[in-house]
This record gives sequence, structure tokens and C-alpha cells, in this order.
Amino acid sequence: MREQPALRLGLRRVKGLSQEGGERIVAARNERPFTDIADLAHRAQLNQRDCNALAAAGALAGLAGNRRQAHWQTLGIETKSPLGVEQHINEAIPMLPPPTEGQAIVADYSTLGLTLERHPLALLREKLNEQHLVTAEQINTSPQGRRARVAGLVVTRQRPGTASGVVFITLEDETGVVNVVVWGKLAQRQRRVLLESQLLLVNGEVQTEDGVTHFIARRLENYNRLLGGLETRSRDFH
Repeated sequence: MREQPALRLGLRRVKGLSQEGGERIVAARNERPFTDIADLAHRAQLNQRDCNALAAAGALAGLAGNRRQAHWQTLGIETKSPLGVEQHINEAIPMLPPPTEGQAIVADYSTLGLTLERHPLALLREKLNEQHLVTAEQINTSPQGRRARVAGLVVTRQRPGTASGVVFITLEDETGVVNVVVWGKLAQRQRRVLLESQLLLVNGEVQTEDGVTHFIARRLENYNRLLGGLETRSRDFH
């Protein structure tokens, strides 16, 4: 059977993992693969904080099965007793159910700042369709002048000093990105929505010039309520 392509993230992305711990993991892994979480913690000399960080990020799923199993197992990690004697405690491991896809995505964003699962908006698409919101792909293939409503995660906000107050926003959904132009007056009038929205709904008009499509905003709406516990961050430039 042919293996599927894989994307791996570096340990540096794991929130809360110490640099020293990450370096010891790499060194120990180069010697031989880890057999389980206890073996990883012992050979890489990881403290409880490093173990918890790895479990929360889903980095131990291959050794434990899922995030919940990994977290449970890290709670029982003992490195060395005060006398310097290694301790190994064998106990039954409960069969904890794996997190839902939504819970896994929330955990990914919290610990990694991104996810390798489906895009968050893929899970919300049914609700967005009910409200007649189009996708980024549909915006980018729409004819000049089309009026539409689109929602996406705010990836970047840019406000060049020479642009007379114009703000350029990049929205992202499961189909691609939309380049949104917010004119200065609208940016000033809806400043709070513009700055506080992680999930932003834009009512606007398609404008295509020299093969480049922009979406000219007419009205903005904060849709953060649909994200639940998901926390995302944008890259903002001024």
C-alpha cells in the first residue's frame, strides 16, 4: 500500500515546550525510536511541563493513541526519586474516548497556532451556507461587480501609511483566501469590528483588475460567536 503524503511540524511550534527539552528529544530520538511515553520522558529527561505541552499539542498521539490517553499517561510519569533511583509504576490505562474533531482543532490552535486537521470553517460550512455566505473560491471566480457575503478567519490586517486609511485584510476559509479592501471611512466607522474579529463576515462587491480579484467591503460583522473556544491570531502590519 502506498503511503500518503505527510506534513510534520517542528517541536519549536509546541507552546510550553522548553528549548532544552526539545533538544533532548531530538538527541534521544536519533539514537532509537521511543517505545512509549515513559520511555520518551526518561530518555529525554522531560519534566512534567514538557510532557504536558507535548500531550496537549497532540505530539504523543503516536505513542498513546489520542490526546486524552496521552495526557492521562503523562500524569503518571515519574523521572527519579529523591534518592536518584528510577521508578516504574505499572498500572492499568483507562480507555479514554478520543476528542471530537472540533475539540482537536481547538486544541491545535491553542498549542500550535494552526491545525493539520480540516480547516475550522469546513466544520461551520453548513451554518454559513444557511446564511447564504459564499466561499473564498466562489469570490475569486466571480464576475466583476458581483455583490456577495463571505466569512473567513482573519489572517492579516495591513494599513500602509500611504493608503489614506485603507485597510487590507486577508480572509481564509477551507477553499482559499480573499483579499478584502476596507476603505478608510468604513474602517473608521467599524473600527472595533475590524480589529476584534477573528472570524469576520464581509458584505461587499467583487472587483477584478489585471487578473487580480479584490473584495470591496461595504459592511463588516463580527462572527466570533461561531468559533466557540477556538482562538486564532492574525498578523497585523501598520
